[in-house]
Amino acid sequence: MSTVLYRLGRNGARRPFLTLAITAAVVAVIGFVSAGLGGAPHNTVDLPGTSSHAATQLLEQRFPDEAGARAHIAADWGEADVDENALDDTVARLEQRDGVREVAVRRSDSANIAIVAVSYHRPATELSATAETDALDRAATPLRDSADAVAVGGELPESVQGPDGTAEAVGVGVALLILLYAFGLLLAAGFPLLIAGLGVGTGMGLIMLIAGFTTVNTATPTLGAMIGLGVGIDYALFIVSRYRAHRHAGNDSVASAAVATATAGHSVVIAGATVLVGLTGLALCGVPSFTTMGLAAGLVVIVEVLLSITVLPALLGRFGHRMRRSRRDPEQPARWAATLSATVTRRPTAWLLTALVLLTVLAVPVTGMRLGQNDAGAEAADSTTRRAFDIVAEGFGPGATGPLLIVVDTRRTGTAAVADIRDRVAGLTGVERLTPSRKSDDGTVTVFEAVGSQRPQSPETERLVREVTRTLPDGAELTGPTAINMDMSGRLADRLWLVIAVVLVLSFVLLVFMLRSLLIPLKAVLMNLLSVTASFGVLTLAFQTHAGARLLGLDDPVPIAGWAPLVLFAILFGLSMDYEIFLLGRIREAYLVSGDNTAAVVSGLSQAARLITATAAIMVAVALGFAFDSSVMVKIIGVGMATALLLDATVVRMVLVPATMTLLGRANWYLPRWLGRHPSQPGAAELERKFGEADARPRLRQLRVPVAAVA
Repeated sequence: MSTVLYRLGRNGARRPFLTLAITAAVVAVIGFVSAGLGGAPHNTVDLPGTSSHAATQLLEQRFPDEAGARAHIAADWGEADVDENALDDTVARLEQRDGVREVAVRRSDSANIAIVAVSYHRPATELSATAETDALDRAATPLRDSADAVAVGGELPESVQGPDGTAEAVGVGVALLILLYAFGLLLAAGFPLLIAGLGVGTGMGLIMLIAGFTTVNTATPTLGAMIGLGVGIDYALFIVSRYRAHRHAGNDSVASAAVATATAGHSVVIAGATVLVGLTGLALCGVPSFTTMGLAAGLVVIVEVLLSITVLPALLGRFGHRMRRSRRDPEQPARWAATLSATVTRRPTAWLLTALVLLTVLAVPVTGMRLGQNDAGAEAADSTTRRAFDIVAEGFGPGATGPLLIVVDTRRTGTAAVADIRDRVAGLTGVERLTPSRKSDDGTVTVFEAVGSQRPQSPETERLVREVTRTLPDGAELTGPTAINMDMSGRLADRLWLVIAVVLVLSFVLLVFMLRSLLIPLKAVLMNLLSVTASFGVLTLAFQTHAGARLLGLDDPVPIAGWAPLVLFAILFGLSMDYEIFLLGRIREAYLVSGDNTAAVVSGLSQAARLITATAAIMVAVALGFAFDSSVMVKIIGVGMATALLLDATVVRMVLVPATMTLLGRANWYLPRWLGRHPSQPGAAELERKFGEADARPRLRQLRVPVAAVA
């Protein structure tokens, strides 16, 4: 692989304008095609093989007119009665809108709250959620002139809600400050930001293109931007750092860019592959929308890797000479890291136990994690969907915000069974009322709603859903947002261990390939698993305690969404492994030169520490920016990422790795003969042999620490 990467870097550096022109053309084509064929994300969940899916299919077949999108306008007049004139004016405006099938008005028993329910001919995936939500806002003008509070809710407004760019802007700003501090040069700091920004922009175009052909969750672009910014900056930063080291050694821009791409670029490719392995786990979860989320995020990672090994060498070859050559070696070992690593390697057992106790304590709260679903009532108090949720709950009861829809196929149950099903459901604890039954035109399917007494995300509603499911006979199915979310949580829970096993095994194989060792990859996989588990414990404290919830801008504690453990594991495992790869790559280089395990650990950690710290700080800053997004789903991903990466870059990489590697000694590098005990080492030594550029690499620096001092 190093040969291919070397040639990519050298050709890009020698012909920068050609490389940049080809890149610009590809990006332009992606943007043009995405604009013409792309679509918009929607919160549509399809779960083949579940009761909710069977019910949805029956509805689409027997009630085709009701398969369209839905939205509503909620209005509260406070102490006054409903203004009928304002309602009539709003209804008239909506009925004139193209695509609207039906407009219905429902008034609360207290006569001060009304809902204007809007049904469309086409499903949400075929509509512009932004355009329709804007139309609803305009139609609600008479209500705003009359009522105390008016808000728009439903699936179309929920699809519109997303990040406003503030999180990305904060993340980029913090990243720039960190890069300037680490490099001290605007140009050196600008290259990683440019690569990351170009990768995210291209990735968003690809995500929109995918949305034109299949359903894409509204959180997918946010996830893609979050991961893309983080890995894009990190990957480019590692290559730029190696480039500057070669320039400091006196090499020209082209040679430095080529060798940096072959050495640091090799680690970038492997790191990108581990992130893809984690995201591949989402393809096994059995939920199409999350499979698409993993595919989309994976595309962003691939774009960032490709830009790092093609466009970045071109930029370095053309403009790298303008970087002021530092008097200090950019890869000079950090003194604080040298002191820390020497201290840890002197007493590895004590430090190992201390780190394990800390991570275990942080992981303990995960035993009390309450999984559930997050309804609109958990969103930011100023969001339109949250305000609509509150108005509906006040006027019609909390259960009205997420009713259960029972679909009865009377061809299987018999027509007489409908009355019995209604009586049995009505008698269940927690059912407040049933809506009148409606029959399909051919009389073969009957539907009615069961409205619970509690909000959708409450434990009582979850128990009610399970009881209704047990009550229904064959031929009767349960659907609705609450039932769909519970079906999804159940499926994800069933697939969790499969995903974990596949991700662990594939990651282990990748690391064996890169590091030519058995114990080090095994250690890395287990440590990553421990750090991710500890981050789940912190996640529990953040969202399920009053102090943590308020810190994140939530009014009350909320359950951790049922999808979170599996999805977060798939995302975090690959991202956390990045630092392991970069650190162990340096340790292995030092070991191949010195043959001394302990000295190699101290040397590798000391050289990689400054860069790992800077990249981790950038990733944590980006993730924390999203932790304050209005969407609870995005908050969960942001907090989970920030916590896992912070623990990984500090406790795991700075303490656990040197402690365990010191204890294992030469056993770290054991590899059975049949796996290839002495493969060629990608990196500077191989380049010297293959390309005859002995001057294209700086001397591998070893710490001037006596082995006896760290043994």
